[in-house]
Amino acid sequence: MKRSTMNEIIDYTIEATKKYMLPLPPFATYSIEDWKNLEQDEREIVDNMLGWDITDFGSGDFNRIGLTIFTFRNGNFFDQDTYSKPYCEKLLFVRDGQILPFHFHWKKMEDIINRGGGDLEITLYNSKEDGSFDDSDVTVSLDGKYVTVKAGNKIVLHPGQSVTLKQGQYHQWQGVPGTGDIMLFEVSTTNDDRSDNRFYEAKERIPEVEEDVEPKYLIFNDYKDYVSFE
Repeated sequence: MKRSTMNEIIDYTIEATKKYMLPLPPFATYSIEDWKNLEQDEREIVDNMLGWDITDFGSGDFNRIGLTIFTFRNGNFFDQDTYSKPYCEKLLFVRDGQILPFHFHWKKMEDIINRGGGDLEITLYNSKEDGSFDDSDVTVSLDGKYVTVKAGNKIVLHPGQSVTLKQGQYHQWQGVPGTGDIMLFEVSTTNDDRSDNRFYEAKERIPEVEEDVEPKYLIFNDYKDYVSFE
C-alpha cells in the first residue's frame, strides 16, 4: 500500500470523526518529529499498539476489502506485569460497502458496536479445530438477546446495535452498500493483531508500505522505525 494512500485514508477518517463529533486523543495527530522525540512516559502507546492501523488484508483494493482502525487503549499479552489492563477499545471505520474478510480470534472476545452511519452485515460460522468452517448453528448475543443462526447466515447491525463475538467464531462483515460509512467500535479483551487473528483466506494483516511520500501519520507498525527510547 502506498504511503500517500495511507495518508489520505487517515485524513478521510479524521474528517469523519469530526462529523460524528468523536474527539481523538492528541497522539492521533502527532507529527513525525513528535514520534521521534517521544518520552518514556508515553511508552504505553508504542508497546500496546495504540493509534492508527490500516489494512487491505493483502487485497490491493482497500476500498473493496479493508479497514481503518484507531486503538484508544489496550493491554498487553506479553507484559501483563507492566500493563495490567484486561481490555481494549478501538474505532473500526468501515467505508460504504467495504468488506472485512473471514477470521476469528483465539484469545480475544469482542463486542462490535455500530455507533452510527450505515448498516453492517455480518456472516457467521463456528470453527473446527483445524481452522475450517463448522456447519453447526452459531449463537451470538445481540445487545443481551441470544440469537441463533445457521452456519453461513447473516445478522445485520443497525446504528445503535451491537454483537458479542466469542473466541473461535468466524465472522466476515460488509458495510451494506448504499447505507453510508459506519462508525464501528470494538470493546474487547486485550488485543494483539500480530498474533491473535486466524484468517480463512486473506493474506497479510499488516500492509507492506511503499514509501512514495513522507508519512503524515504513523500506523502502529511504523513505531519501530521512528521511536527510540534511550
